[in-house]
Amino acid sequence: MLRFETFAVGPISANCVLVWDPDQATGVVVDPGDEAGRISKRVQVLGFKVTALLQTHAHFDHLGAAKELQDLWHCPVYLHPSDNYLVENLDMQTGLFGMRPVPAPATTELHPGDVHHGLRTLHTPGHTPGSCCFLGDFEQGQVVLSGDTLFQGGVGRTDLLGGHWDQLEASIQRELYTLDDRTLVIPGHGAMTSIGEEAEKNSFVKR
Repeated sequence: MLRFETFAVGPISANCVLVWDPDQATGVVVDPGDEAGRISKRVQVLGFKVTALLQTHAHFDHLGAAKELQDLWHCPVYLHPSDNYLVENLDMQTGLFGMRPVPAPATTELHPGDVHHGLRTLHTPGHTPGSCCFLGDFEQGQVVLSGDTLFQGGVGRTDLLGGHWDQLEASIQRELYTLDDRTLVIPGHGAMTSIGEEAEKNSFVKR
């Protein structure tokens, strides 16, 4: 059964999520946004081999450590192709926020329904055209890694390049609020929540 560990990395505190199967001693890293050394050390302590990096989207605060970790572990970086333009413009992204440049990884296409290490890909455009969430069964039950699509009491911004409010709202209603209310939500920033909690109380998008 899958396990996870999540912690915030970088100056914008994006949540990086480690997902692994202790029986197989293999796993993936979702949204390695910064602090590659910290991420790799934690993986070493937990004792699993990383087979892939999964990206919910290609904003620099979620992708910033991907190249360094890809070089370290010689693993693919999976990203929806609709976000390739963001990878090509990483310097512009960091420049807009006054951040240091980050190197771009080589990416492998990610598509709806793809399953990587027990995580099924849900395409949830709106925050970016290629935004995705990852759904899996863990020791705690069903868990969705929602990236910057859905937060505790909030949703992802749509005023950035490629953002689209109607798409975001439709993605949440179609892909997330149709999940079981007990589904645990690990967002791209901030505290964990549940589908039921957000469907009932989220002031931006209610079921």
